[in-house]
Amino acid sequence: MRRAIADAEVGDEQRGEDPSTRALEERAADLLGHEAAIFVPTATMANQIALKVLSEPADEVVAEADAHVFRSELGGPAFHSGLAMKRIAGCRGLFSPEQVRDAVNPGEMHLAPTRLLCLENTHNGGGGKVWPLELVREVCAEARRHGLAVHLDGARLMNAAVASGAPAADYGREFDTVTLCLSKGLGCPLGAVLAGSTEHMAKARRYKHLFGGAMRQSGIAAAAGVYALEHHVDRLAEDHANARLLATGLAEAGLPADPEETETNFVLLDAGALGLTAPEAAALLAEQGLLMSAAIRRGCLRAVTHLDVSADDVARAIEAASKALAGRPAAAATA
Repeated sequence: MRRAIADAEVGDEQRGEDPSTRALEERAADLLGHEAAIFVPTATMANQIALKVLSEPADEVVAEADAHVFRSELGGPAFHSGLAMKRIAGCRGLFSPEQVRDAVNPGEMHLAPTRLLCLENTHNGGGGKVWPLELVREVCAEARRHGLAVHLDGARLMNAAVASGAPAADYGREFDTVTLCLSKGLGCPLGAVLAGSTEHMAKARRYKHLFGGAMRQSGIAAAAGVYALEHHVDRLAEDHANARLLATGLAEAGLPADPEETETNFVLLDAGALGLTAPEAAALLAEQGLLMSAAIRRGCLRAVTHLDVSADDVARAIEAASKALAGRPAAAATA
């Protein structure tokens, strides 16, 4: 990837003259099942541009309660697009068509018109949970019945595609716009793409400039994205296997991790079940050289496998976690 960056052919991206950026956008649009795509610095920017494209100020956007667009984008829907935000209480990030139906405001003058539904796949707050394609189709169909536009925060969509066996384009075609992050499992130093119709992407490109996302010789970053899409998609299965190996090893050591919940590259460790807060558990793990971050799920820590984590690394992580936490009374009771 670094060689691809060094060798990238570049031009002025703002004028549409960067060949590496154009190549990434064309490849991403095809991958995600849409007519066009734009390259932006971050997936947060891609999501916020999508909301802006698909709504008007004082509209309402609906998403799952722990969705990234609500929890981790600093109130962006309200700030950038003037949107009211309504949360659906999901199960590990998923929700039903009936919940969509119930979330839509009736056409009453005192209520913000519900205009937009967002899904997240895989779902960060759900521990890397994959949306089944058939459920996506049912939920999107219900949204369409109520006149809603639909956006997919597919930051980790390629993980979902590899885990489910469903092509990313089959997911993407169900939505008006789709975000794909390049700097997560795909291993790029930065960047994301937003895909949609030619008309929507023309509008999105304007907002990209307005939000400060226009670049010049962006091909040095886009070339990494092209390389990732060529070489780093199928290998996501290795990350998923390593995550299951980690979850299984932690569970066998008597620690509260659930291999059955480990569908992709996330592993959740329930610190609360050990009688610890998440920061307390993280500190004990750090003493053994194992770093884990707080998860969205209350009282849990999160480990994420990626292309820089090997099976040997997983074995060392299991050993470190066992030394740090397996002596806890709650852990001993579950062993």
